[in-house]
Formats: sequence, C-alpha cells, structure tokens
Amino acid sequence: MSVNKGSLIVIDGTDGSGKKTQFDLLKKRLALQKIPFETISFPQYGKKNAGPTEEYLSGKYGTAHEVGPYVSSIFYAVDRYDASHQIRTWLENGIHVLADRYVGSNMGHQGGKITDTNERETFFSWVDDLEFNLFHIPRPDLNIILHVPTSFAIDLIRTRTEQEGIKNGMTRDIHEENQKHLEQAEQAYLHLASRFPQYPLMECVKSGAMLSRDEIHEQIWNLVSPFFK
Repeated sequence: MSVNKGSLIVIDGTDGSGKKTQFDLLKKRLALQKIPFETISFPQYGKKNAGPTEEYLSGKYGTAHEVGPYVSSIFYAVDRYDASHQIRTWLENGIHVLADRYVGSNMGHQGGKITDTNERETFFSWVDDLEFNLFHIPRPDLNIILHVPTSFAIDLIRTRTEQEGIKNGMTRDIHEENQKHLEQAEQAYLHLASRFPQYPLMECVKSGAMLSRDEIHEQIWNLVSPFFK
C-alpha cells in the first residue's frame, strides 16, 4: 500500500514579523486535528553543522556586509543540507513538515546586501541552484513570507530582546543589531515575493496597525489547509 507523501510548509518572513508565534499556533492547530507532522527550525543552533552560522551571527567573521551574501549563504545551506535527509524521510513516510525559516531566509537576509535588482535576482537564482540542485534539499510545497515594515519591526524586536535577554541572557545577532540590514532585508523579501509566486507575501500590518496574531493565523490556515486534506 502506497503512502501519500507529506507536504513541506515553511513560515518565513522579515524580522519582528511574529514567525515563531505563528509557527507555534500552526503546530497547535495541527496537533488538535491529529494531523501527523514534524517540525524543524533554522539555523539548527547547538548542532555542529550550524557552528559556522553561529560564529557568523555572533560577529566573529566581521559585519554582515563584510562577510558578504555568497559566503554567508553557504553557512546556512550546509545546515539545511544536514537536515534534508531527515526532512526527506519524514515526507516520504507521509508526515508533513513545518519549517521555521528555510531557503527564503537566505534570499531575504543575504539578498538584502545586494542593492542592484538584477544582481539580486542573479543571487536568488544562485541560492536556488545551490540548495535545491546541488545539495538536493526538498523544495517546499508552500513558503509563506510574513511581512512587517521595518518601522514596526524595530520596536517588536527591541521588546522581544529585552524580555528574552532578561530571561536567558541573550543578545541580538549582527542582523538584528543593524537597522539598515533589516530595511535592506525587507526590500529583498518584497522583491522575492513579487518576482517568484512560490513565495507568497502575507501582510501583517494593515491601515497602520498590526493585525492580531489570530487574524494572521487564520490567513495562514487558509493557505496551508489544502495541503493537509
């Protein structure tokens, strides 16, 4: 008896867009409906394969722009390659996979370092080829990009960092410390969504106000639920 393959669903987006909140809400809903699924988050902090990524984010190799988009993208790609074998096994056994960030994060954060739109599209194609053709990682069935304007995101990141820092002694990474980087990454995500239909954009701010987490969740559910039938 053949098993229907699982779907790979990715929640991605600009910093401060509430990715983790929406990821957790989606997990809860799938669990309540007894839909078989597994989860994975990138980077895989604490694993050996994420070591270069952690060093990069700590600033050991220099600023984000000093490292450059191509070199830093390879750090993240190796991390996903390591996880791809487990992801593929889950999918082939009919288990859905929810990913908190994926290849689109490379395109957004690293693509933001490239201001020329033609050069950025060349970079997008290079990342796609590196991860999906060379490393053969599974291609998502759906990759949602949550969008919050940087002006909103800065306050949300600051509040989150203060709360988490007090609790866990955490600090922001070199991306979150740099407002210019956040603005450039936002533009790259918007470019990605406008150019490639497989990266649908979900606006989390309307009429100058942040949508509630439940409103955003329902929009996400409308997009993902057909994959679970």
